[in-house]
Amino acid sequence: MNTKNQAWSSPQKSVHILVIRLSAMGDVAMVVPVLQTLTATYPQLKITMLTRGFFKPMFQDIPNVSVYEADVNGVHQGVLGLSRLAKDLRNEGIDAVADLHNVLRSNVLKSVFYLFGIPVEQINKGRKEKKALTREKDKVFKPLKSTHQRYADVFEALGYPIDLSSHQFPKKKQLSENIKKLLGSEPKKWLGIAPFAQHDSKAYPIDLMDQVLKKLSKNEKIKLLLFGGGSKEKEQLELWERQFDGVLSVAGKLSFEEELALISNLDAMVSMDSGNGHMAAMYGIPVISIWGVTHPYAGFRPFNQPEGNSLLPDLEKYPKIPTSIYGNKYPEGYENAIREISPEQILGKIYEILF
Repeated sequence: MNTKNQAWSSPQKSVHILVIRLSAMGDVAMVVPVLQTLTATYPQLKITMLTRGFFKPMFQDIPNVSVYEADVNGVHQGVLGLSRLAKDLRNEGIDAVADLHNVLRSNVLKSVFYLFGIPVEQINKGRKEKKALTREKDKVFKPLKSTHQRYADVFEALGYPIDLSSHQFPKKKQLSENIKKLLGSEPKKWLGIAPFAQHDSKAYPIDLMDQVLKKLSKNEKIKLLLFGGGSKEKEQLELWERQFDGVLSVAGKLSFEEELALISNLDAMVSMDSGNGHMAAMYGIPVISIWGVTHPYAGFRPFNQPEGNSLLPDLEKYPKIPTSIYGNKYPEGYENAIREISPEQILGKIYEILF
């Protein structure tokens, strides 16, 4: 335990901690099981989560956690806007800050909090280790600390160590009438599929996903629910919906809160190295993750998911994987590495989990 903050850990002392994680969706989702464990271990804590307003539904069921919306493209934009934000947060009675982001914006906030005498602990992102993992020459290929544990380490530095193995998953969320009407009442296995990612190098190719959906659609015991965002993605999902029986695109048909409720009721989720996998993992849903030029060793495997649920290209054929942390950089010839994962591999893992 961090001795400088040891007094804060007294069960009798109520402490207000500000937690900063502004983006991206997957990274914000990975905060959820950590805060669930933290608040269960230290029920005297009051937590304010500073993030984008869109992400608020992720945290609404965690005891003693409220969300403070950061408008970084509006009133909180720039150094002056962030300084105003820090002053407003000080007025909320913040005792300490857990910076789980450690970027330029949160560092500006850190500087202002220091002026107010409010202690700040920041995430160690392990940049040096990640550089060694992703470089072409002298690659150090070994599993790094998970992002979830890196988040937990920040709270330990504040005097609140937690054991993530003690985490308890929340119950399934209630489905709205809108969801029930959309999905119907047939007794089928609900399989979520989120086929897109921020970078093409870690998104399963459309022609191969065609094969996966075609075969799955012939199984009358499975209802396929497609997740995605953006106009181009929505068009492709709706094309698959029209093309195959038993396939439903939920893109644009549900609020984000409803999507989370639906995800919590899935029997399994197939996702890329992307946010949908982390959101499913928040509820303990089995996640089959498909990886291209990224790799789970970087620490972004969905929470509490077995290693065997991560499907990878042939690393003997593509030994430079992972080529980057986010999939935005790769050498020539690696753009199609994800094609090494066959539809049969994906189908085999789906059937193994569902049946």
